[in-house]
Amino acid sequence: MRDTALMEANASDEAYQDRILPHVSRTFALTIPQLPPALRIGVTNAYLLCRIADTIEDQTNSSAAARLGLLHRFVAVLRGSEAPDSLVRDLVPRLAEGTLPAERELILNMDRIVRLTAALSPPQRAAIERCVDVMCDGMHQFQCTASLNGVARMSDLDDYCYYVAGVVGEMLTQLFCDFDPAIERHRAELERLGVSFAQGLQVTNILKDVWEDHARGACWLPREVFAPYGIELSQLDPRAQPAGFAAGMDQLVGVAHAHLRNALAFTLLLPREQAGIRRFCLWAIGMAVLTLKRIHHNPGFGAGNQVKISHAAVGLTTMLSNAAVRQDWALRRLFDVAARGLPLRSLGSFRIPSRAGESAPRWVADAPVVSHAAQLDLRREGSSGR
Repeated sequence: MRDTALMEANASDEAYQDRILPHVSRTFALTIPQLPPALRIGVTNAYLLCRIADTIEDQTNSSAAARLGLLHRFVAVLRGSEAPDSLVRDLVPRLAEGTLPAERELILNMDRIVRLTAALSPPQRAAIERCVDVMCDGMHQFQCTASLNGVARMSDLDDYCYYVAGVVGEMLTQLFCDFDPAIERHRAELERLGVSFAQGLQVTNILKDVWEDHARGACWLPREVFAPYGIELSQLDPRAQPAGFAAGMDQLVGVAHAHLRNALAFTLLLPREQAGIRRFCLWAIGMAVLTLKRIHHNPGFGAGNQVKISHAAVGLTTMLSNAAVRQDWALRRLFDVAARGLPLRSLGSFRIPSRAGESAPRWVADAPVVSHAAQLDLRREGSSGR
């Protein structure tokens, strides 16, 4: 009888996850349903947990120290050492007036999300708990220092992207490997590429949302990229960008492009039989590449909706990805066509910041996996001095 009640509760919680997801995410509401059911439940759960953490950090009227305390309590709830109701009671009165209704609802239903986390398999639960734990500390660290001055170096951008996205790439890699032994055989390479995959998506979002972030007093652009063009990030105005700003943005477009080529390499390591997992990856990659194209061709944009891709472009991306999902050569060709004309930067190496128990950052030093056509583009870029 108790087992039956538990199964009914889990089914109800799964239905709630599926219902709330489209209200808190546009992209993931499209991509997550492509996953096999055994993966879809865990990935939806992980996304919603990360969204709760993001709401705690961004939407609570509290001091930095108090927000960090709330984030640590959330991790404790996730690990079962604090009751969710206790945290919700303390958290809800602190939510900002502008908190979206769906985000507020998600907080109020924290117990349902966490209960479903506890019902996942031990490997899934461990991967998700680690992801949320690392994200909470790292995200808070950067939000506390956010300003219109941007970050100092590309390595700082790498660190920020790792905490808000790269750690998710690591988690997804672990979930995929746990799901299919054929994926597990490529774990080492997937782990290397997974962080880069997530970084490509995050840099794309940073570029698209640069003016929305600016309006709330934050900038994640690295000063070392823009300083050679005489750009002071704190003085930027979306209504009239100074000469040289587009060149700096294009450098970062080239970085995101290189990461997305690693994202394609990640996807092609997945078995052709796992078409749902491939679609989950391909749709995100395709939408990111098209967003980069819009940024590249409209460098003077003053709001994210000016470079947002259309519903028709999303539909075409999904249709072509679905048609080619099991044909690696066709997927490479589609990527090259979609990315044609984009600048491409050599990644060299980028770092994964050190965590507790590690004495130094880890470095991903392999060059991006690029096609012959992209290598030619990269050589042209280098010879033009960009």
